[in-house]
Amino acid sequence: MITVVIPTIGRPTLRATLAALDPGLDVIVVDDRPGDVPDDLVDSLPSLKVIRSGGRGPAAARNAGWRAARTPWVAFLDDDVVPAPGWTPALRADLDGLPEHVAGSQGRLEVPLPPGRRPTDAERGTAGLADARWITADMAYRRSALEGVGGFDERFPRAYREDVDLALRLLRSGFTLARGSRTSVHPVRDDGFWASVRAQRGNADDALMRRVHGPGWRTAVGASRGRLARHLLITACGAGAAVALATGRRKAGTALAAGWAALTAEFAWARIAPGPRTREEVLRMAVTSLVIPPAACAYRLLGEIRRRR
Repeated sequence: MITVVIPTIGRPTLRATLAALDPGLDVIVVDDRPGDVPDDLVDSLPSLKVIRSGGRGPAAARNAGWRAARTPWVAFLDDDVVPAPGWTPALRADLDGLPEHVAGSQGRLEVPLPPGRRPTDAERGTAGLADARWITADMAYRRSALEGVGGFDERFPRAYREDVDLALRLLRSGFTLARGSRTSVHPVRDDGFWASVRAQRGNADDALMRRVHGPGWRTAVGASRGRLARHLLITACGAGAAVALATGRRKAGTALAAGWAALTAEFAWARIAPGPRTREEVLRMAVTSLVIPPAACAYRLLGEIRRRR
């Protein structure tokens, strides 16, 4: 009845994900590492199958997984979530008896935050997944519904927006989506000093979302408006100050530089204030807050260029 599909780039957390699944489940692990890679993924379940998708991204990996499945339902899990005890019977209960117009069932995510202190910027970002709609960290779909809309849009190259894009296309096709009672745990992790800067690549995917679903897509999926408009203002002030000072217009350059400094300080403080305010966290927020606005604008511009092509 159900096949579990887990795309992976070989993260060690995959072992915990697989260990939490019942042995009787059909499981397809999609190895999305590019190029020739060793056959070193775990084979801990008797019904586990590993296929390769060639490093084309999570949308392509999930498509390869559900197309290899032969069951009416396909349950997608990320390779860094851990299904809670009883997840498998809870999944079956969530799907049992759903009307044909219900295309999918979303699981509930728990994000355990470190006790005894306020969460960091990265931890708050992960905690936001608990309230996100239709993310494939734990999401089951009818295989027939996936076939009907062509599956995931492989123009989305990252694990970002490709899941809500699919949900919106299903809703537009007349399906509905449900919330189940099963629970998975999504641990927080530290992806490095520059993780928040790398995350700005998602601005390119937002350009594609706007093209496909129109300007109201954020409201439809319950997403916040973000800070792109402020990032544009910060970047414009900084660039304008540099040009004005380089061309000898000191008064204008000084005013624009003051505006850039004030807006950048506001952005940095908005990220520092709710956090633990340790020396390491304050340094990370201060440095990355300088880089994020121009990075966000550059990636959005790249997305708009690709969209027009």
